[in-house]
Amino acid sequence: MTTTAQRASAPAAARPNGTPVHATLILAIICVSYYMVILDNSIVFTGLPQIRSDMGFSETGLSWITNAYVLVFGGLLLLGARVGDLFGHRRVFLFSLVVFSLTSLLVGAAQTQWWLIGARAFRGIGAAVLAPSALSLLTRSFAEGRARNRAMAAYSAVAGLGAALGLVVGGLVADLISWRAGFLLNVPVGVVMVVLALRFLPETERRQGRFDIAGAVLATLGSTALVLGIVDAADFGWTAVLTLVPLVAGVVLLGLFVRVERRTAQPIVPLRLFASRERSGAYLARMLYMGAMMGFFFTAQFVQSVYHWTPLQAGLAFLPMTLVNFVFAVQVPRLLERAARPLVLLTGVVLTTLGMAWLSRLDLHIPYLTGVALPMVLIGAGQCLTLAPLTSSGTDGVAPADAGAGSGLVNTVHQIGSALSLSILTSVAASVSTGHAAADIAARSGTALTGSAVLLALAVVTVLALTVPARATHHERSL
Repeated sequence: MTTTAQRASAPAAARPNGTPVHATLILAIICVSYYMVILDNSIVFTGLPQIRSDMGFSETGLSWITNAYVLVFGGLLLLGARVGDLFGHRRVFLFSLVVFSLTSLLVGAAQTQWWLIGARAFRGIGAAVLAPSALSLLTRSFAEGRARNRAMAAYSAVAGLGAALGLVVGGLVADLISWRAGFLLNVPVGVVMVVLALRFLPETERRQGRFDIAGAVLATLGSTALVLGIVDAADFGWTAVLTLVPLVAGVVLLGLFVRVERRTAQPIVPLRLFASRERSGAYLARMLYMGAMMGFFFTAQFVQSVYHWTPLQAGLAFLPMTLVNFVFAVQVPRLLERAARPLVLLTGVVLTTLGMAWLSRLDLHIPYLTGVALPMVLIGAGQCLTLAPLTSSGTDGVAPADAGAGSGLVNTVHQIGSALSLSILTSVAASVSTGHAAADIAARSGTALTGSAVLLALAVVTVLALTVPARATHHERSL
């Protein structure tokens, strides 16, 4: 064993309780870096009307600004996680920070539609390596139990806060400076994180193996084809050839992906990860839950088009959710210590569902306080209660050899769920027409958010059917 491997095999400079000496700083580096990834996808929402005006995007074309990022991100996440296993998660974490920061600069400097969409796609490559490496570094730096629960709660809070605060930050910079400034902010932050990571992050053991290129290609092409088919349905209808061909191709490619993963010696998705009922439930619930959050794509447009608010005002419209997110994030670790994880998770998903169903009642004359602000309070509280236990259920019990794949799969279902759901919600919303611009936006927003509420209801069913019973069985066996 090499000196590097010996250092990596033991958690760097650990205290007796298994927590690294620089635990707080390590957690901060991981969370801030992950925050950059989450912030990216929400910061664009409040800037979309300005981007559409500047570059002349169509309604469905506008969705590709988000889809280009989340599709590449989601499609390459599994391969990105495997890269970390083979070359060391700290090394690839640093590489991904550099890529993500440079592509942030490209997005901010975009002059054409294709430049912007292309830069967003390349940005997804950096994110696809960064996100699983960050989660793997977290699980390897904090031992299972109280230390990891607290670290996981902080990591998950970043997902909720990043999404909510990104809407505020996006509106602020779009109104005061330009929509471009929100992306350029990541450049100096990325530089600082690289410097700190070089100094404080421990390296992990490098494992022998090879890339599952066939699996990565099939997963990426299959998910891309599905999203393309759903997006085309908005323009051509569900029975059109241009819709059916990519949909069928996507199903076939994903079927081949499963077949390849069963036969390859070192798959990017070891199918044994699905042997746990609790983990499988967590994957499915996360896909549905994060897909439902794409409804904010329409909420941001609603407040600007119907209320005629500026991007700054639109960003501030999400402040109730952001504040509640912040308050509950502090309490979640204590709640998880006092209450069973499935109970906290179920409460969070139910609260989010109720809030989204309330928010879906948007129309031309609904007041902001009762139509937007109060529902977002419920959604914000639900997010904080949901994401930490959902992440823990998706990573607990994964063997060290599968740590990268497990982390990658958690992030993959997150991003693929977001891309597929946004395409479905956009397609459903596009079918609504009233003949009046503002009325169209209101009706389409309400329809899309109703779709989000349905996805959340399915997430509730998933938690009740899979996660809660599995956790109860696990508890009984441990007694």
